[in-house]
Formats: sequence, structure tokens, C-alpha cells
Amino acid sequence: MALKRQFNAIKYRDPAWLDADGKPWLKTIHRDAHAQPFAHLAQAWDTFFKDIKAGKPAHAPKFKKKGRCRDSFYVANDKFRVEGKAIRLPKVGWIKMAETLRFEGKVLGATVSRTADRWYVAIQVEVKDCDFYRKRSGDGVIGIDLGVKAIATLSTGEVIEAPKPFKRALRRIQIRTRRLSRKLTSANVQVGWKPNQPIPKGARLPVSNNRQKSAAIVARTHARVANLRADFLHKLTTNICRENQAVVLENLNVRGMMGNRRLARAIADVGLYEFRRQIAYKAKRYGTHVVIADRWYPSSRLCSVCGWNNDALTLSDRAWTCPHCGTHHDRDINAARNLERLVTATTLPEASPSSDGGAATEGVFVAVGQVTPVRYNSITESGQEEKVRTFARDFHSRKA
Repeated sequence: MALKRQFNAIKYRDPAWLDADGKPWLKTIHRDAHAQPFAHLAQAWDTFFKDIKAGKPAHAPKFKKKGRCRDSFYVANDKFRVEGKAIRLPKVGWIKMAETLRFEGKVLGATVSRTADRWYVAIQVEVKDCDFYRKRSGDGVIGIDLGVKAIATLSTGEVIEAPKPFKRALRRIQIRTRRLSRKLTSANVQVGWKPNQPIPKGARLPVSNNRQKSAAIVARTHARVANLRADFLHKLTTNICRENQAVVLENLNVRGMMGNRRLARAIADVGLYEFRRQIAYKAKRYGTHVVIADRWYPSSRLCSVCGWNNDALTLSDRAWTCPHCGTHHDRDINAARNLERLVTATTLPEASPSSDGGAATEGVFVAVGQVTPVRYNSITESGQEEKVRTFARDFHSRKA
């Protein structure tokens, strides 16, 4: 706030911030556009110091530069008005929207942003509980094994393949990116710089119309890839939360997996972290209980029938046969069924560290794997509050 007060004291009087006519150029934009960033900066520093105290990896805020960041600005709730399929923004006027405002309630604010050559407005609305919560269409219990080849393998045996839009568009992206790169090289030669020479700080290359068109084409291609992935994930996660009262997921180390240069592109194309993020917040709307299995829980190695632990299983083994009971397992389906057991409280023989996988060990029936239930909210109007309480009571009694 002290920095903001200093800024307000000089923003209209500093000679460096005057245009060619001697007028402050900040008056040409709305006040919220240059006032809200101070709130974002305060939040960023607060998060930075909290992460340091908690011992987490901390990242200090970085400067944003026009043309090298996501273009967006904030508008307070009393500075814009929505009427049907139109919105009135300060300094801009009335603009047509693709659809009307979906929710009725108290409007808190709006953020206008640009993706490629399209502009979006995200309006924050405070709604009633009856509008926020949703009714479930089913009360199933399901375990989900996440992967790269198939994004989700369900304990019911269903395998859901990911569309992988980036992989399909990779050839087009490479061609269009090379076209843009050649135009940048031409701009370097035009000002007398060598192609491999770094551009001096503060220097600007001449921008041609063809270069702007080429950059817009590349941006539209990436935006289409992101939209295809988001559409698939939203439909999948909504169906899972709508049809099940309990969902079990793995606690994958996605950041560590992205460190593998051979798998990073495929993992990012599937969207494993986004899948779990959407499940977490949609479960609150549908009153779905989410259980996160411990990261070291051997879901793929345990036999889902007898509980024998296959210590010799490797990542290349996609199917295996249990020598203890003779059951043939698909690796992913077996893992999903073991995850489902964590929430249904079905006990399995305790995993043995012996070389034979515990086949010769007498089964000591205990609940295997640690679980961390995600906080959820229940739905009062639809009667699911009683269902969730009953489920949680039965779950904890079985676990005890």
C-alpha cells in the first residue's frame, strides 16, 4: 500500500509519464487497470513469504512486460454493466458478448483477458447455495488409475483415452513456428544484427504486417489445442463427479514426472494435474467424497483378488499373472480396483518385503495404504447431506 501511495502521488505529474501533448497517458486507461495490480503484487509477496516459512519452494514475483505476458485487466463491479448479450466497459463502451450471464446474484467484479485474437470477460458472481450445488445422478464408488496412454482407467474396466491435441497439431505448430522464426531472422538482418546474436536489452525489432499475421496464426493454433484439452477434461471430470459418491485418485508427483524429458510433452498434453484440480472443486458441488491414495501405495503391484505383492513388476509390464491365485491382470485395471478398495474398506493381506512377493506369507488382513480425504461440502436441498454423513460414518467404522 505504501508503494501504491507513492505511485498515486506521481502518476499524473511525472514528466516521464506524459505523452507528446504533455498530458498524462495513464488517463487514457481506466483507473482499475493500474490500481488492481498493486493488490495482486501484495498477494504474490504474501504467498512468497508464506511458502518460505512453510519450507516450500518459493518464487518471488516477476515483472510483466506488454507483449510477453497474458493480456488482462480488472474492472470493479460498479464500473461496468451487463444487459443481455452486451457489456459496457469503461473507456471502451458497449461490446457484444457471445452469451448472456449464466448466473443471477451479486456481481463482485470482472476480468477482461485476451487469448490469441479473442477477448474474454470473466465475471465473478456470488450465488446462492441452491444455484452452486448440483444433484448427483448416481451413487457409485470408483477408483481411477491415471496414465499417459489412457488418461483414466476406471475400476469398472472402462479405459478412457486422452485426445492428445498437441500431438495431433504438432506438425502444424512446427511449420507455422518456423515461418515466424524466419520473419524474426529477417528483422534481425534488417537492423544489422547477426541471426545468432542476442538482442540488446531495450532494443526493438521492426514489426511487419506479415510477422504480426504469422504470430497470430501460431497463437490461434496453440489456443485451439488448449481449448480441445480443456473441453475434454471438463466433460470427463463432470461425468465422474456427477455419477459417483466416492472417487479414489493417486497422489502423483506430476512436477517430478515433468522432469523426464522423454515423457514431459506427453504428460503435459494429457493434463494430469488439471484433471485432479477439476475433480477437487467439482466434487464440492456434487457432494462427492474424494480420497487421495498415498504416493507410495503399490496399487499396480498388489493383486486385487488375493493381495499378493508383485515386487518384480516394472513399468514395461502392462499385464501380469498372479502366481498365488492365477488371476491374469491388466496393469491399469488392477491398479484402479486396488484404489477402489481404499474407499470401500476392503482389506487385503499385508504386503511382504520377501523376494517371493509374499506368496508364502500368511495373510494378515489389515487395511493397506494411507488415505487423505479431501474436504467437501454437502448438498442440503437435494438430500445428499444425509447420504454423505452415512457414507463417512460407514467408511470410518470399517476402517476402524
